Amino acid sequence: MEDDQIPRGVTTLDGHGVHVHFDGACQPPKGPGVATYGFTVEGEGLDFEDCGLATPPYAEHSTNNVAEYVAATRALEWLHEQGYRGAVIASGDSQLVIRQMRGEYQVRAEHLQAYQSWLARLAREFAAVEWRWIPREQNGRADALSKLALEEARPAARRLRAKGAADPEADSEESEPDAAD
Repeated sequence: MEDDQIPRGVTTLDGHGVHVHFDGACQPPKGPGVATYGFTVEGEGLDFEDCGLATPPYAEHSTNNVAEYVAATRALEWLHEQGYRGAVIASGDSQLVIRQMRGEYQVRAEHLQAYQSWLARLAREFAAVEWRWIPREQNGRADALSKLALEEARPAARRLRAKGAADPEADSEESEPDAAD
């Protein structure tokens, strides 16, 4: 079943737990750029979505991979703030984040280590967190939210960038995250 075909707010995990979809976006993808996040939370009577800036525009580590980590982090932080501590399925289309959170990949990029460490500590606050990789097509709403945040941030980011240098976004196209980032 495609993500956009799932009725919002009624998805459950056999009656137990919540399902989070998360996604990040950055233009240009390898940064420094404008990095944004989007996430949805469904199940156990919860129905919430959010999006926004993952980092200050054009900060040194404003990359697609950082945006993906921030998306997952914001989702779990929101659940924690609601007092939820049950089981979570966290689904995203970032193979890097999913595999690092599962322990299948080492976190080699120094700037990602703090993000991974905080997310791992946060995940331990829940009964269980299952990290699932899904294709982008199955992550439609979170992807749309991260892109919406990117579009909303773009005018202010361009004004900020114009104060310092030419806008690198103008000629770039979005691509997949680089595992080496």
